[in-house]
Amino acid sequence: MPQSDQSTGKPTACLALADGTIFYGRGFGATGQTVAELVFNTAMTGYQEIMTDPSYAGQVVTFTFPHIGNTGVTPEDDETSDPVAAGIVVKWDPTEPSNWRATAELTEWLTAKGRIGIGGLDTRRLTRAIRQQGAPHVALAHDPEGNFDVGALVAAARAWRGLEGLDLAKEVTCTQSYRWDEMRWAWPQGYSKRTGEGLRVVAVDFGAKRNILRCLASVGCDVTVLPATATAEDVLALNPEGVFLSNGPGDPAATGAYAVGMIKGILAADLPIFGICLGHQMLALALGGRTIKMNHGHHGANHPVKDYDTNKVEITSMNHGFTVDAQTLPKGVRETHVSLFDGSNCGIALTGKPVFSVQYHPEASPGPQDSYYLFERFAAAMKARRAA
Repeated sequence: MPQSDQSTGKPTACLALADGTIFYGRGFGATGQTVAELVFNTAMTGYQEIMTDPSYAGQVVTFTFPHIGNTGVTPEDDETSDPVAAGIVVKWDPTEPSNWRATAELTEWLTAKGRIGIGGLDTRRLTRAIRQQGAPHVALAHDPEGNFDVGALVAAARAWRGLEGLDLAKEVTCTQSYRWDEMRWAWPQGYSKRTGEGLRVVAVDFGAKRNILRCLASVGCDVTVLPATATAEDVLALNPEGVFLSNGPGDPAATGAYAVGMIKGILAADLPIFGICLGHQMLALALGGRTIKMNHGHHGANHPVKDYDTNKVEITSMNHGFTVDAQTLPKGVRETHVSLFDGSNCGIALTGKPVFSVQYHPEASPGPQDSYYLFERFAAAMKARRAA
């Protein structure tokens, strides 16, 4: 449970914003200090998946839903081996877990993984500040003794360079290639393995979530994962029938400095391409579009997106602080999906080619199956190419 001086109520954690605003609370998890961008997430479930999503590198996450910790943690729900988000901010102290799948408590898990948490804050006030002022740079500190140099924390927040111009994909990508055959979780067997001949897919890992790879395997893909720095020659040497561009953190323009050339080489090979999140932004850059930094980004599991092709509305999961500027898309690249919250771009497709991408996360299943068709579309494109 969060540590605090119960006799005096002395705060054991401090959140300092770059504008000088200070929030005190009760610390939990690891002790120490971290500096990052502060965002808020509106999801009511999935805190473990969020904390282990590589797309949250360089960010502290404020959860607007107050019941955090009530399902505990389990290795089965990790999106990568360790938490990637820099820290966690909650309204109430994390609660005791009540979940048959839980193998540990959230607080002990954060301690073991070296991630700082702060509880007891007015998260509604904090969320309003983020929405009105944009995602701020912050310093988060946890000291069981409650000793904080507030001036130094504010200075650290102000000195942090921020995410613009920052390539974080290299920090969260795999170090070597590997194969993936695990499929989506299902009752009662849990995770099962794909067997038999599959559609040969190369997934470029800019910070891939495991459940994306599971979804690919579940639609029949034989997946080989390559690091973010892979070249077009590296990808094509594996003779893929399709190429997947994964999610990831940081500024897409910075990652694009080396990834765009690779994607252009894949486009020239006339292969089916599917991108998600950062992969969507990478594809847009390779096709001639541009990306821009958002005010506070989109982070949550309840974001409505309209599919222009069907006029259907999907309830989606999102996590991004940059977006594709739809006005910069060249002729031949059409906008396929749009956010109904703010009209920002959420999908593109290359006219006449099986090349498409979305900004949101279909593998996170908030709908819960509203967007799974995208994986099936990718598989169908590869099957059609094989049959031609």
